[in-house]
Amino acid sequence: MLAAIEEALYPIVVEMNNYLSSYILIFLLVGVGLWYSIQTRFVQVRYFCQGMKKVFGNLSLKGGTQKQGMSSFQALATAIAAQVGTGNIVGASGAILTGGPGAIFWMWVIAFLGMATIYAEATLAQKTRVVDKNGNVYGGPVYYITTAFKGGFGKFLSIFFAVAIILALGFMGCMVQSNSIGSTIETAFGIPAWIIGIVLVVICAFIFLGGVQRLASVCEKLVPFMAAIFLVGGLVVLILRIQYLPATFGMIFKYAFQPQAIIGGAFGAALKSAISQGAKRGLFSNEAGMGSTPHAHAQANVAHPHDQGVVAMIGVFIDTFVVLTLNALVIISTMYAADGALAECGAAAASTVITKANLAQTAFGTVMGESFGAIFVAICLFFFAFSTILGWNMFGKINVIYLFGEKNSKISTRIYTVIALVFIFLGTLVSNDLVWELTDAFNYLMVIPNAIALFALTRMVRTSLKEIDAKKK
Repeated sequence: MLAAIEEALYPIVVEMNNYLSSYILIFLLVGVGLWYSIQTRFVQVRYFCQGMKKVFGNLSLKGGTQKQGMSSFQALATAIAAQVGTGNIVGASGAILTGGPGAIFWMWVIAFLGMATIYAEATLAQKTRVVDKNGNVYGGPVYYITTAFKGGFGKFLSIFFAVAIILALGFMGCMVQSNSIGSTIETAFGIPAWIIGIVLVVICAFIFLGGVQRLASVCEKLVPFMAAIFLVGGLVVLILRIQYLPATFGMIFKYAFQPQAIIGGAFGAALKSAISQGAKRGLFSNEAGMGSTPHAHAQANVAHPHDQGVVAMIGVFIDTFVVLTLNALVIISTMYAADGALAECGAAAASTVITKANLAQTAFGTVMGESFGAIFVAICLFFFAFSTILGWNMFGKINVIYLFGEKNSKISTRIYTVIALVFIFLGTLVSNDLVWELTDAFNYLMVIPNAIALFALTRMVRTSLKEIDAKKK
């Protein structure tokens, strides 16, 4: 019965996603990113160094228990935990398979513009956050949406967003993460995915029930550790494949503007596929403009909203320009280079040879050995996806409390947690493609109300930034 439902639902969701990604998502993401890049005079360039200093200048993996909210680094770690997930490994693999190596170039473009977008999101989350009588901090798009639009329209948009994010991240998104964990570990170790699902549910339940402080404590330690493991492994592969790196970068730029050479078909359709894949996988990877990470940045205890805005920018930089790019370079230099299994292989042919779920494992395996490559990616993906589940659960929980009110927060969040755990387990059982398509659909729906509010609150962001610019003079 489950297979029949999947078969009937899949083509409908795919058609809806194609329309949203081709005609709405790209224009909204690029539009908001360009708008805020211009309005802030490219804050992502002007304040990049300041952001790096704030993140790494006083780096501590022991932020401690905060009276309310989180330390700035804990908030960033929680945001990166949400950003660095399957989108960086499986998502990048899918983008390359479908849109060719050139899709990575368009991911870079989306990420560069997204740094300005996420600066605005974090600033607004800080300025509109609320603290209840128990010291609990709540912030995110629902709060700045209702600041931008008073009355019924604002209420409608905020409820629309809250429902979309609960479904997109709290439920469907967690299915993507657990699905990827289950499939890669089954490939690497031969352990049935459903057993992995049970283990995940137990661990997640322990952390979910510990509240914000337990989650922050886990993320601030887990994120640097998991990033270091992946970076070391990726750099080892690139060093051993260094002679192919010039050609690798060449393919990224060549196929960004001549995608038909590898995807096949007409130029217009191929370019549309490359840009579309770069945009939607870029969104799923760094989440700028989606409205998810502002929930984490609202928790940060900082002197000025700008301080967390520049920190948020570094989150996108780390996610896309470091982690995702490293993975993409490994895949292209091993699989698409002259001696690679997919050299000169069109997208249609490539997708019949290999799937996005195991492309990264195969790529790392060409250097590390098939068995160890599969194990390495499985371990990295476990940490990436597991940390994302933690962050996304918190984001969904904040919106559950918004929908059902603080008075009903205990019962509503417990019910939400139970449902989320069920979805995490189900993610290890259902098909990979349908899970991705459903998650994409709800991600796209989240973008719409969030982008509308971002445009409406331009003056608030610009005024906040002017206060900082004035101090520099």
